[in-house]
Amino acid sequence: MTRRGLALLLALSAITALYGCSSSDPKVAWEGDGAPIADLDPEAVADAVPRPDPILRAGNTSPYSIDGVEYHVLDSAEGYSEKGIASWYGTKFHGNKTANGEVYDLYLATAAHRSLPIPSYATVTNTWNGRQIVVRINDRGPFHPDRLIDLSYAAAVKLGFADKGTTDVLVETITLAGIDDLRDSETGEYRYLQLGAFANPATANNLREAVAEQVSAPVSVTPVDVGGQRLNRVRVGPVADGAQLRRLRDLLMSRGYSPGLALP
Repeated sequence: MTRRGLALLLALSAITALYGCSSSDPKVAWEGDGAPIADLDPEAVADAVPRPDPILRAGNTSPYSIDGVEYHVLDSAEGYSEKGIASWYGTKFHGNKTANGEVYDLYLATAAHRSLPIPSYATVTNTWNGRQIVVRINDRGPFHPDRLIDLSYAAAVKLGFADKGTTDVLVETITLAGIDDLRDSETGEYRYLQLGAFANPATANNLREAVAEQVSAPVSVTPVDVGGQRLNRVRVGPVADGAQLRRLRDLLMSRGYSPGLALP
């Protein structure tokens, strides 16, 4: 082999090593998908914090069809427990909208499921090593028949299988009190948007102040007892009508918030 040929071979080898996470790499859960360049410390991955978000129409159409296969969304997430195979999705979808309009962040503990209501919260256990994480289910998938749940890259790192692509898991939903199921309701009946409910009043007030600078509608913090715990709800409204409510919701979602419809 000539020196020039050897140099070319070495260069190609270096490129292959640098970009080894390709569509044929078994570590990749989706074609063209992969992990971020920087490594993520499993200890830096925080559990999702369950909260009683309302169940809206967004992401919960049932039945729905993907590639000619029909799927149904469950009436409730309560009591759901199932074992199966988990995969993960990463950079290909980072920054894109999930099924309910939220923005996918591969560094957060989120997941996609075919049939659980959105949003739901679940504890996912890697049955190979016992590691656990609490995730917020805000997307639809996986649509491979042999897989149960798609986890964010961060969740896969926390569970210790990001380098493999799939693992066996147990998915158990977390039951929350005070959840409004508004899937069959029209936005015209509602005059409020809820941005969250927090145990810490300071967290709620900080969110109220931040949102109040961005919208013309009133933003308030109101206490509510949920399951024996005092929470502080951050709400926007009342607004004039359903059209204004939709415009306000779109504005807040475009700025990274996750507003849900709420009754007074």
